[in-house]
Amino acid sequence: MSWEADVLLWIQDNLRNAVLDPICKFFGIIGEHGEFAIAVALLLLIIPKTRRTGCVCAVSLATTHIVSNMIIKKIVDRTRPYDVIEGLTSLSGKLDSPSFPSGHAAATFSCLFVITLMMPKKYGIPAVIVSILMAYSRLHIGAHYPTDVIAGALIGIFFACLYTFIYKKKFAPKALVREP
Repeated sequence: MSWEADVLLWIQDNLRNAVLDPICKFFGIIGEHGEFAIAVALLLLIIPKTRRTGCVCAVSLATTHIVSNMIIKKIVDRTRPYDVIEGLTSLSGKLDSPSFPSGHAAATFSCLFVITLMMPKKYGIPAVIVSILMAYSRLHIGAHYPTDVIAGALIGIFFACLYTFIYKKKFAPKALVREP
């Protein structure tokens, strides 16, 4: 058995409970098609003081979606862990998309990492915490392997950094480092 199977079975046997299960299912629901990250980007776009961050979030999120969900998932076509690992049960039911990479982790890290890079720490720290919780929830419910989640997070972080860098180099007013 692989180390990833060991991790998922350990989570199932030791961390699933009446408190964490509904929380992790909730994270799965709000991130199912990127809804949470899309809502955050739209909220930032609506508020004039955070519009620049919202634009960078939206571009990062769109690119991340194309790369992770429309290209990599189709090429790799990895079977979900609950279909392969004996004894692992899914708390989310059967999902119809491939496992690698985690779209939830990719979308959340893509959008919320932009916030971490462009806004004050009082927004960045909670953004990182929410991203980590979203990523963990995918393991908790048995929908992804650890490497699916790590890859999704890294893809999201890559595009967040790329577009934040481009924005700051090409478009940001020289005095603007972070939005208020």
